[in-house]
Amino acid sequence: MKIILSTHDIARALQSDHWSYEGARALADYLDDLDSKLDEQTVFNISAIRCKFSEYKSLSDWAEDYGYTDSTEADEISDYIQDRGTLIAFKGGIIVSNF
Repeated sequence: MKIILSTHDIARALQSDHWSYEGARALADYLDDLDSKLDEQTVFNISAIRCKFSEYKSLSDWAEDYGYTDSTEADEISDYIQDRGTLIAFKGGIIVSNF
């Protein structure tokens, strides 16, 4: 059996898995855009998404978790993340792919 989820369905599922509404929507939009770019239909696996992405309130919160000093500039942190993975910014926070 196959069920096609809308972006709204994905966001709602993510939100029920402890993502903020804004973060869940931003990640759902990102995944939907990625499917369109790759011309694929990804199988939705909330456990895999939880392992691959993390939500933070700010770049500085991410930096603190990864041992950056307070003197590290936001642009440097953003560049570091984007060079190694995915950074999704949204109103109220960021989502970073785990690397």
